[in-house]
Amino acid sequence: MPELPEVETMRRGILAIQGATVTHVEKVRCTRKPISIKPTISTIRRRIVGQQVKAVERIGKRVLIRFESDDRLVFEPRMTGLVLVSDPPSSAHLRFRIGFSSGIEEVFFWDRRGLGLIYLLTAKQLHERLGPDKLGPDALVVNGEDLHRIFGASKRPIKVALLDQKRIAGVGNLYASELLHLAGIHPAKMCHRITRQQWSTICEAMQTILQTAIEHEGSTLSDGTYRNALNDPGGYQNLHRVYDKENKTCSTCHNQTIERIVQAQRSTFFCKDCQSRA
Repeated sequence: MPELPEVETMRRGILAIQGATVTHVEKVRCTRKPISIKPTISTIRRRIVGQQVKAVERIGKRVLIRFESDDRLVFEPRMTGLVLVSDPPSSAHLRFRIGFSSGIEEVFFWDRRGLGLIYLLTAKQLHERLGPDKLGPDALVVNGEDLHRIFGASKRPIKVALLDQKRIAGVGNLYASELLHLAGIHPAKMCHRITRQQWSTICEAMQTILQTAIEHEGSTLSDGTYRNALNDPGGYQNLHRVYDKENKTCSTCHNQTIERIVQAQRSTFFCKDCQSRA
């Protein structure tokens, strides 16, 4: 967390900086665990102040600001990072700010746990670090045949496989549980036992869940950490089908209660009636 819907919401929240020029860059003094900012702030300032923003992009779970030089400033939220345009949840965990000549006055990076990353990459470095050799295709653009090609021979459980960012980018623990429930696929079912038709069903469920979550600006869980660019909560948590609903009645079959298992050290939620292992 944040996953693709939350990061896409962050990206859309700062689109107004497109066409603006960078006026200032600041690494905010913070007494908490420091985040990684590379290269040095002075180098980042030298390379992007005065540069016009050409696009605001997303790669997997990262927001990128692309400049006219073709450099990209990458925000990688990890567990608790936020890209904001308004006052952050607390001043104590504010890490970085960048100012613009028009549109949005400033963009902030806030991170409670200090696990996020900020880095400036050239086009070549971007390809080396986040290109197709490092990350799989975006979860919003794949089809059923892509999923069969990527995962069809794997002997990993489908839920675990979907979390592998080298295979497919953007899906995390929450939305993997959600989409598998909609698809009617048991999270422990091995990939090599999934049929082509089931891969198509999984893909359709993936697109539906991710797009709907984006429309509702992501999920703000009980810890309240995730916020959109305006520091408001998302709304998709109100539509969760199984995630974090252990022992609650399944909203689909109204027969079984949601179960929780642990896969690859992560909690997985599912309904054994709705999600067959067959």
